Amino acid sequence: MKLFFHPLSGNSRRVLLTVEHLGIPVERVVVDLRQGEQRGAPHLARNPNGLVPVLDDDGFVLWESRAIMQYLADRTPGQTLLPTDARGRADVARWLSWCGAHMAPANAIVVRENFVKALTGQAADPAEVARGEALIAQHAAVLDRHLAERAWVAQDRLTLADLSLAAGFALAGPARLPIAPFAHLRAWLGRVQELDAWKRTAPPPAPPA
Repeated sequence: MKLFFHPLSGNSRRVLLTVEHLGIPVERVVVDLRQGEQRGAPHLARNPNGLVPVLDDDGFVLWESRAIMQYLADRTPGQTLLPTDARGRADVARWLSWCGAHMAPANAIVVRENFVKALTGQAADPAEVARGEALIAQHAAVLDRHLAERAWVAQDRLTLADLSLAAGFALAGPARLPIAPFAHLRAWLGRVQELDAWKRTAPPPAPPA
């Protein structure tokens, strides 16, 4: 099984978290995003969207990070990250979908402007930063209220929902994501960051532009 990824990619991080937590042996292949390798013919043959991550399981090629997470959980006997009952799975799927539609894209705007552009010597667009920060405030408030009376996002235990959402906050510090007002969210993120899987998937320091 091979995982094509990039260590600074939040989408890659959520899959790596799943791999580490489940203890799945995976050959890791870095796709050099700065050099445009994701737009080359070999990678486009794996994923026509030109994105990471991509999983190749003996010829079964799967892209979309949350689909990969679910696939890895489903093929791991005894796992607890993805419920087996219909309502439990729907609960986790609800938050995976919400992450993909709302929280992660909001974070990505500010990460791109405040972090990714700095890596390539570009200046952030203040209008985009403001747009991203407004979206983060809107969606983080939803997550913060949800976490006010629970330790984990779904099912009262660690699930794929936590790993998916937390990966979107992996660069919260260097990207200056505005999450200081959301105490419950920050406490939850701290719990995720104490996981061995989180510590083992920490990316290396970003190279200078």
